[in-house]
Amino acid sequence: MPDTPLPQDTRQALPPPRLRPSRPRRRLLRWLALLLLLGAAGGAAWWYWPQLTGAGGTAQEPRGRRGMAGPVPVTVTPAMRKDVPITLDALGTLQAIATITVRPQVEGRLIEVAYREGQEVKAGDILARIDPRPYAATLAGAQAKKAQDEALLANARLDLQRYTTLARNEGVSRQQADTQRAQVAQLEAQVQADQAAIETAQIQLDFTIIRSPIEGRVGLRLVDPGNLIRAGDTTGIVVVTQTRPIAVIFTLPQQQLPAVLDAMARGPEGTAVAVQALATDGTVRAEGMLLTIDNQVDQATGTIRLKASFPNEDGRLWPGAFVTVRLRVDTLVDALTVPLVAVQRGPEGAYAFVARPDDTVEQRPLALGALTTTDAVVRRGLAAGERVVTSGALRLTAGQAITVMQRDGERGEARAGEAGQGRGDGQRGPRRRRPESTPQ
Repeated sequence: MPDTPLPQDTRQALPPPRLRPSRPRRRLLRWLALLLLLGAAGGAAWWYWPQLTGAGGTAQEPRGRRGMAGPVPVTVTPAMRKDVPITLDALGTLQAIATITVRPQVEGRLIEVAYREGQEVKAGDILARIDPRPYAATLAGAQAKKAQDEALLANARLDLQRYTTLARNEGVSRQQADTQRAQVAQLEAQVQADQAAIETAQIQLDFTIIRSPIEGRVGLRLVDPGNLIRAGDTTGIVVVTQTRPIAVIFTLPQQQLPAVLDAMARGPEGTAVAVQALATDGTVRAEGMLLTIDNQVDQATGTIRLKASFPNEDGRLWPGAFVTVRLRVDTLVDALTVPLVAVQRGPEGAYAFVARPDDTVEQRPLALGALTTTDAVVRRGLAAGERVVTSGALRLTAGQAITVMQRDGERGEARAGEAGQGRGDGQRGPRRRRPESTPQ
């Protein structure tokens, strides 16, 4: 059916067509709607959350130091009395008791090296030989010269005897007799000089055999056979070090000098202060004694040098190596101690968590004395046998319920009596191995 045009008055009565919004405008409207929804959800959560966590107690309590829903598993150790050694640690350098650079005392060609590198030698052992023939010839010449002068001396003595007899009968003048007497004295002095020359030549010949002056260990060879060596050579032939015993030189701050002097005064003969050499893992490598203290303090560093000696029978200590030295200066007898890991630090000082018989903890302030690498001496705040928390303390507060973990990792009740007395109730607590770690 063909379209028929509308009358003019009908087209004017129709409403104008609607215009659709553009695409960027639609995207903006969507984002505004999403933001309104998120705001409404946040307001509802802010309004209803206090009611959910209020008196009804439906929300879970926070953990950590603010509280915990249930007992905290911990390990405990009783405070005990024992002797505590007071030690000073320092870094030292090992030194040989004697270090000898063997040098030639005569000139000549080196014909033999009689040692092995690294060999242990005794005093007097042959180390090398120099060509002895020139010095043997010199010795033979000195001996021949002495024999000649001795023959002249014997003849002069016979003449002196004749002149003396003739002088009594006035057969010769007294002047001739005195001259012959002087001749004899001169030849006697010449014979003595010949003997000195022989001894000198013998010494030079002996120097061609080079011997070790001390007992020790030889180092690497410094010269090979066939080389011409001289008495003025500074390099030497070999170095011999005496390492049994061996010394260690270490330094301590000058503030610790009085404690060392007191320790030396307490020992027999004033020097019996025990010293230990420690390995890198903290184990004791050797035990020795303090020898002496230097006679002055280094003003540049404020330290003083000390020297100790170790027997070093096994030869494990080596000259020139660095070693940790532990010097024992005192011993606290029957001191009350706890593991160092049990000591906590707070704004008011040191404290520890003490396990009560009702499986709760008490935060107890402590007055500490000397500290070692593993233990802390308690002067006030604890009694012998009271159990302190050694692990799990970061989750504890005063009055917190605890569960004591047994040594095998299973849960169990803390019984006092297994490791010492409690706080007057006659019970005992579980026996625990002392932790070796230190607090962070």
